[in-house]
Amino acid sequence: MDLLKLQESFDAKIEKGDCIEPKDWMPDDYRKTLIRQISQHAHSEIVGMLPEGNWITRAPSLRRKMVLLAKVQDEGGHGLYLYSAAETMGISRDEMIEQLHSGKAKYSSIFNYPTLTWADIGAIGWLVDGAAIMNQVMLQRTSYGPYARAMVRICKEESFHQRQGYEIMSVLAAGTHEQKAMAQDALNRWWWPSLMMFGPPDADSPHTAQSVRWKIKRETNDELRNKFVDRTVPQAEFIGLKVPDKDLKWNEAKQGYDWGKINWDEFYNVIKGNGPCNKERLEARRKAHENGAWVREAAAAYAAKQQQKAAA
Repeated sequence: MDLLKLQESFDAKIEKGDCIEPKDWMPDDYRKTLIRQISQHAHSEIVGMLPEGNWITRAPSLRRKMVLLAKVQDEGGHGLYLYSAAETMGISRDEMIEQLHSGKAKYSSIFNYPTLTWADIGAIGWLVDGAAIMNQVMLQRTSYGPYARAMVRICKEESFHQRQGYEIMSVLAAGTHEQKAMAQDALNRWWWPSLMMFGPPDADSPHTAQSVRWKIKRETNDELRNKFVDRTVPQAEFIGLKVPDKDLKWNEAKQGYDWGKINWDEFYNVIKGNGPCNKERLEARRKAHENGAWVREAAAAYAAKQQQKAAA
């Protein structure tokens, strides 16, 4: 089949809403876009374990420890699902890990902020995982089959994470004056970085338009950001917290909120590696990878031995 017919077949599948599978022909740019997006998504899940893992031993009760431990374990699993999905595109896991450790590959900017108090764990669950769900629900219908199927389980678990975070914030907001102040402080610090999670404005995004045409993404950055604000502001009001935006107001005409300017200079600065915790996060991942080398070597040796036995 010539290239033109292959392209026409690919375009027809995208138009019909059919899934593209690993053995199907696909344009090189489609493959590159997916490798970039899925690997960055996987890196974000793995790096995202760090700010919360730091609080497991300091959680205020055994129940909180158990729930947080389960959540961090889920994030590790999500990373593994996503690395596996990316590998179906022809890139190796070792190559993706090397790209992360070298700084060539990016991960979500949100994980380069510190967790200063227990309320930050609530804010991460409520806001960060809430923003992630907003983005990931549509990915259950993304045009690449392995990615879409991985997202089904991930979305179910992220929904639990969001509820866990909101519960922490609601308990703190209903507690002592100091506890409510701690919850408000966490909301103040995590609100704007959470809005940045959806990526730059559509007009400035180099990938969004093409990703929507290929149905990798079903909604744009700005559409998702609007939806997140509209759903989250009433949640904050319900538990008595105030969103830190003096320009936030209800727009009756669009039946949604208008809000203030996002500091995109901060976003790009963090993306470039200059955030509060960029160096710390990458160093922790490199160290963990180096310390785990003996496990990978032992597993590879065992697999080779089993193959020898099977061939004998």
